Amino acid sequence: MSAVKSIDPVLADGLDRIADEVNSAFDALLPVPDDARARLIEAMRYAAIGGGKRLRPLLLASVAELYGVQREAAIRASVAIEAIHVYSLIHDDLPCMDDDAMRHGKPTLHIAYDEATAVLAGDSLHAFAFEVLADPATSADPFTRIELVQCLGHASGAQGMAGGQMMDLVAETSEFDLQTVTRLQQLKTGALLCAAVEMGAILGKVQPEGRTHLRGYARDIGLAFQIADDLIDHEGDAAVAGKAVGKDAQAGKQTFVSLLGPSRAREQARMLVEQAVSQLAQHGKEADLLRAVARYIVERDH
Repeated sequence: MSAVKSIDPVLADGLDRIADEVNSAFDALLPVPDDARARLIEAMRYAAIGGGKRLRPLLLASVAELYGVQREAAIRASVAIEAIHVYSLIHDDLPCMDDDAMRHGKPTLHIAYDEATAVLAGDSLHAFAFEVLADPATSADPFTRIELVQCLGHASGAQGMAGGQMMDLVAETSEFDLQTVTRLQQLKTGALLCAAVEMGAILGKVQPEGRTHLRGYARDIGLAFQIADDLIDHEGDAAVAGKAVGKDAQAGKQTFVSLLGPSRAREQARMLVEQAVSQLAQHGKEADLLRAVARYIVERDH
């Protein structure tokens, strides 16, 4: 049974399929050893298998499919980017960061295990991502593998997600304007979404100049995604969201909702989604799943 309700049937099928494939790949690639490392691998599996929307894998695999990439290669690259995403959530939930007790409707990793195990599980998933990308099983072409590693590395570090997370911590004690909040979210949330789209194109051997429309699509849905997240935090239901809500206001953070107000923020998200869809004008029905992803971003409640 689909975990996704009241959305485009094509998207629901796509989300179910990618979730099954990514879960199966994590299961196969993370066997539990019969030694003292077992607790670490079990913790990695707890965080990585099940739960989450798998939007980044879906974006990567959908773009790869546009360019005739073999599904197995796309799933391996999808596992790599999801491993980075999961590691970031593990660390983001720690007491030294956001101090969250729930994620995807279940106890966060440091609650289910302990803080030290959570740190090591995050570290190990980070390393695991690049191990998967560097493996010839992902691509027989070493230049493709190098470009995949470079793309994900750039999106994960100080120039991407981690840099955005640092800005988010600073935001608790600083007054950020709309331009700064936009930059923060382009790094914290948008960088990995953009990398997912870019990596699908890399697997498809699309030259950089041929990816401009895809980058525009990814940039637009990245900002729309964060605005939707801000709206969920502002007015969502924790039971539906699967995590605590109202934390940004409690922390005194400037968000799209606090700066624009809920109505303008919602309208901005819708405009970004329509702009994202227009970026795909050169593609036909084969890009319908990507269009559905864009529209889902502003309609979701978790």
